[in-house]
Amino acid sequence: MASKRIARLNEQLKRELSDMIRVQVRDPRVGPVTVTAVDTAGDIGSAKIYVRIIGDEGQVAESVAGLEAAAVFLRHQLGQVLRLRKVPELRFREDRSLDHAQRIEQILSEVISEESPEDEDAAAPSEEQPSEDA
Repeated sequence: MASKRIARLNEQLKRELSDMIRVQVRDPRVGPVTVTAVDTAGDIGSAKIYVRIIGDEGQVAESVAGLEAAAVFLRHQLGQVLRLRKVPELRFREDRSLDHAQRIEQILSEVISEESPEDEDAAAPSEEQPSEDA
C-alpha cells in the first residue's frame, strides 16, 4: 500500500514542481527545465527530482545550482499546495537517461551494421540445395 502512495505522491510532486519552476522560480540561472521524474524516499524525508536541461555542461550545472538554491522556496510552496504533514527535502539531479539511451542505440546500430553482411549471406538460400517444396 505504501508503494502506491509514494507513486501517487511522486506524480503529484512532478506536476506541481513543473508548474512552480516554470512560473514562480525567478533565478536567472534557471533556464527552461523539464521535470522528468521524482523519486521520493519511503519515509517521505527526501525526494530526488530528475530534470532535463538543454544546454552545455556549464549551463546545466548553473541551472541545477539555481534549482538547489530555490529548493527551500519550492518546498515551502509545496507544503501550502499539497497539505502534507511532511514535505520531502528536494534534491535536484540532472536526468541522464536520454544520454544513456542514445549511447545504447548507437552501440546497437554499430553492432547491427557489423553483423548485417554476414546475416544476409547466411539468410539467402543456396542455389545448390533443393527447396523443401520440390
